[in-house]
Amino acid sequence: MLRVQNLCVHRGPQLVLEDVSFNIKPGSLTALVGPNGAGKSTLLHALEGQLPASSGVMELAGCPLTPALARRQIALMPQRGVIDWTFPITVHELVALGRLLGRRPGCCDVDAVLQRVGLAGLGTRRLDELSGGQQQRALLARTLLQPAQLLLLDEPCAAIDPPSRTNLLQVMRQLCDSGLTLLVSSHDWGSDLDCYDQVLVLDRALLAQGAPETVRSSLGDLRVGHQCCG
Repeated sequence: MLRVQNLCVHRGPQLVLEDVSFNIKPGSLTALVGPNGAGKSTLLHALEGQLPASSGVMELAGCPLTPALARRQIALMPQRGVIDWTFPITVHELVALGRLLGRRPGCCDVDAVLQRVGLAGLGTRRLDELSGGQQQRALLARTLLQPAQLLLLDEPCAAIDPPSRTNLLQVMRQLCDSGLTLLVSSHDWGSDLDCYDQVLVLDRALLAQGAPETVRSSLGDLRVGHQCCG
């Protein structure tokens, strides 16, 4: 579904991504791991069309990944820290913003999406009444309301407790089983990587890629952090 070949991205004069190449199959769950400052968010923003590539190829379903195509087919779930969780709106109102982000009517109604991520019945709650795990699932629900087939999740497992991370991983797997494709970034590394179909290890350049066991074998004793989502 997604093909990236020899991608280079600059932020100003700084080369942030260098010669990055990988493929992601439809309906798969892929982890993008690496330390802080590795370029993970830069890669997600380049795929979403927010940052131009300096060189290289990005294709989605065999078509050049233009900003217009990205708006129709790709949705980005931002890091939880960019949201003001004290803002006086309800979960339902936050999720409904996904229609605006998608720039055309959403693919289903808000209540259906809340049901899908396990937040049924919480639509009238204010954002500051949610737990950290519930906040992450609310952000995911907003992303799902956009008409996209490829979801980019930026640090969805950060700063939530282990049971919430396990629950979120289960939701992500269910979404892939339903036909969506997910690319999930994290600066952590751990046993929960086994939940993913593929792992990409990034530190400006791509250090390793493949199934979790293949990546562990190729990296030897290298570890980027301690845990991934758990």
